[in-house]
Order: sequence, then structure tokens, then C-alpha cells
Amino acid sequence: MQKNIFSEQRFNFIITKNYWRNLDKQIFISFVLLFFLGLFFSFSSTSVLVDERLNKEYYFFFQKHLLYALLSFIVMLSISMFNTDLINKSLLPIFLFFLITLMLVPLIGIEVKGAKRWINLFIFRFQPIEFIKPFFILVVAQIITLNWIKNLNLSYFISFFILSVIILFLIAQPDLGQSVLLVTTWISLIFVSGVSIYLLILLLVFLTSLFFTLLFFAPEKFSYIISRLISFFDPKNSESFQSQKAIEAIRQGGLKGRGMGEGILKENVPEAHTDYIIAVISEEYGSAVSILIVLIFLFATYRIIKRIINSSNNYYKLSLCGLTSLLIFQTFIHVAVNANLLPTTGMTLPFLSYGGSSLLSSGILAGIILNYTSLRIGKND
Repeated sequence: MQKNIFSEQRFNFIITKNYWRNLDKQIFISFVLLFFLGLFFSFSSTSVLVDERLNKEYYFFFQKHLLYALLSFIVMLSISMFNTDLINKSLLPIFLFFLITLMLVPLIGIEVKGAKRWINLFIFRFQPIEFIKPFFILVVAQIITLNWIKNLNLSYFISFFILSVIILFLIAQPDLGQSVLLVTTWISLIFVSGVSIYLLILLLVFLTSLFFTLLFFAPEKFSYIISRLISFFDPKNSESFQSQKAIEAIRQGGLKGRGMGEGILKENVPEAHTDYIIAVISEEYGSAVSILIVLIFLFATYRIIKRIINSSNNYYKLSLCGLTSLLIFQTFIHVAVNANLLPTTGMTLPFLSYGGSSLLSSGILAGIILNYTSLRIGKND
């Protein structure tokens, strides 16, 4: 009996040792650091908010963020340890499950501030699109590279059809930000795969034409898009000053910041701890800290690209390109909105913004990246 226990412990030790040896530690540390920074800035950006405006316990949001961050970290570790072949075989069923939940949002979803994007699970408010994003990228990569379909142009068309279905349900919610993010990520994915430049231009023209056609023929349905565009190009003649207040907060923070808890953006802008977290950070801790956060994202991207170059498997290359594009595009859309370089989109910052769905999605994304960049991938190619 003791011998069996000893053998089992030795086996577990070998697995743990091999896992740590194969892991890209620099990417792992980057993700851990982003999770930690998210916790720290959540404490700063939400404590005063819940105490003074929502009349809740001082650490209400921070405790929830801590719970979601720990759960997301466990999800990241678990996925990074999974058998890679098992992950690849499970992608399509998981994607279809989350796609069905997205389709259920118009029927059973709950509406918050004019948008119906969430399904209420009583103990957790669940936003399906956050979980669809990484699995959509991986399914598209499989369609293009794993010879499911011999004709490459047909593969592009099928992936475009899947994208269109998702976008259709996102527009109905409405959710312009996630739609733009998915479209740009998909375009980068098929571009890297070697799509014809003429086909890519044709798709871009079609998508642009479709966008303005919807605005022209259904102005009431998409009035929020028009109002956000007006707000962006002519802030003084609109009712929304969120981006203006964010850029003012960044300017007042300067390079060193006003000090922890001294910022006022979180008190004046709704959802500052989600959509404008980088502006809150810049105001209180300075632009230098915000630049450091962006550099962490860029460093992780650099390490992932380095792994892509060293891999001989087209599926892993394309998957990691897509996941990296998703991560970096979402980061820069969030930063650009905060800096008033893009219209308001309601885009969270991965790992740092408050929100259970956003944090869990970041954990899934990070776990798959760590799994696909591990040294054992190179051995199996």
C-alpha cells in the first residue's frame, strides 16, 4: 500500500516537473503579472465607488474580482495542463455549445442599460460572446488547415458564414465593439493563412457596404452606432462625454499620476472599472504605468510570435496568430477608446477589467496559448 502511494506521488511529481519544464515561463509570468495588476487596480478603482455611490460593502467589487481572477487563473492552469489532442478534439463541441447560448440571448437574456447581452445564471451573469471568441478562432484555424475541406476558398467562405451568424446575433443585442473585434481578428487570421489579396479586398468592401447599408435602412435600430459616431466626431453636440472625461483624466494624471485613490474618473463615468480601466490607472498612477501594462501585452505577443516561428505545424501557427491578434486587438481597442482615438465600444481590457465573463475568457485564452506554446508542441509536430 505504501509502495503504491509512493509510486503515485513520484508519478505526480514527474508530471508537474515535465509541465514546468515544457512551459514557456516568460509568457506564463506575463499572464500572472497581468492577473495580479488587475487585482491591484480593481481594489483602487471600485472601493470608493461601492462605498459612496452603491451603498454596498467597501470591498464588494474587489471581492468579486478576486474570486473571478482566482477562478480564471485555475482555468488557465488547467487548460495549459490538458492533453493537447484532447483540446483539439473538443473545440467544435465547445464552440457549438457557446454559439447556442449566444442564440438564446434574445429569448432568455437579461437587458442591462439598453443592451441584451447576458444570460442570468442566478449566481453568475454569463456573456456568451466572451467565451465564443477564442473557440471561434480555433475552429476557423481547423477549417483552414486540417483538410476538413479541400478547397481553400470554400474554407474561407464557410468561416465567413460562421462569422456572419455570430455578428448577426451581436448586432441584435446590440454589441458593436465585439463585432468589430471579431471581424478584424478573422481578417488577420485569413490574411496570415495566405488568402488572395483580391478576395480580401472584396470582403472588406462587402463588410463596409453592409455596415453603412444597415445604418441607412435601419437608423432606429442602430441609432446607438450613429450617436457614438456623432459623439466621437463632435463631442460638444452629443450627450456622451465619457471619452472626453477619460482623456482629461489621462492628461491630469500625467506621467506619475495623482496618487492611489485620488482619481475622480471612476466617480464620474459609469463602468469606469470595466470600459475605462486604463484611464483610471493613468489618472491615479500615471501614464508610465499604463505604458508598462501595454508593454507586458506586447512582450507576451513577442514571445508567442517567437514560438510560432519555431513551430512547423500550420494549425498551431494559425491558431496562435489568431489568439494573439484577438488579445492585442482587444487591448488596443480598449486603449484607443480611452485615449479618444476610437468611438466608445464598451471593450474591456483583458485580465485587468472587472467582469466575470471577461476574466474567465482571458483565462481560457491564456490557457490555450500556454498549451500551444509549450515545448511538447514542438516535439509533436
